[in-house]
Amino acid sequence: MTQQDDEEDEVLRLTLKVAHPDCWSLQVTDQHDAGLMNHGAFPLSDGNIKGLFTAFGDTRDEVAELVDATRDSPLTQSVLELSGGLKMNADGFDPGNATQDIFVEYSEADSIEPALTSNGFIHEGPVRIYDGYEYWPVVAQCPRGELENRLETVREEKDATIDVQHISSVQSLSGGSTQYLQLLSQRQREVFELARRENYYQWPREVSLQELADELDISKTTFTEHLRKAEAKLLNDIR
Repeated sequence: MTQQDDEEDEVLRLTLKVAHPDCWSLQVTDQHDAGLMNHGAFPLSDGNIKGLFTAFGDTRDEVAELVDATRDSPLTQSVLELSGGLKMNADGFDPGNATQDIFVEYSEADSIEPALTSNGFIHEGPVRIYDGYEYWPVVAQCPRGELENRLETVREEKDATIDVQHISSVQSLSGGSTQYLQLLSQRQREVFELARRENYYQWPREVSLQELADELDISKTTFTEHLRKAEAKLLNDIR
């Protein structure tokens, strides 16, 4: 019996940084300043899928350019702009100053989600897409030593680049709750996870707030504001 056979299953939460060929959302966000949030998709009878996305950016022009690029992409079949928009509250994602909700139809073969799902990675929440990368929040139940084999299978199936940005057991936060990080907006979660990953909470600290802010290409003031809001939400809930 191998060491891996002796390992017990864990329920693990991961954030995957993903890039793969023939993906319209990666192409348009790599070429424009705005980003996308993928809220989910459903299959159509012809092998396509229709996904609900929010395009977000600092200005309306940035968002409009991204939507136009999505419509012009040879990898999309249709784009429908929605009026009114999704109702986001204070605990939803932090989208920027301008947003536009869109339905996009595209080939299921160009999506990496089927490969992730078939290898045991369950899509947990909205996927953030910007600067030519997708950031997938997923949950997997398996021995931790098996994760790399599963990820390598996805890489080979989709010719993908996949980096694990964050991994934790669902029991790793105080009280064993699986819900604490869901209290945070997407930006707050990104900031908090980066701080944890870079050992900001170790003593002596191994990284400064300015260094963390530089990694996300935002000001120290903005980074600190997001981090303090995240810490307040988490501490209030744990208490």
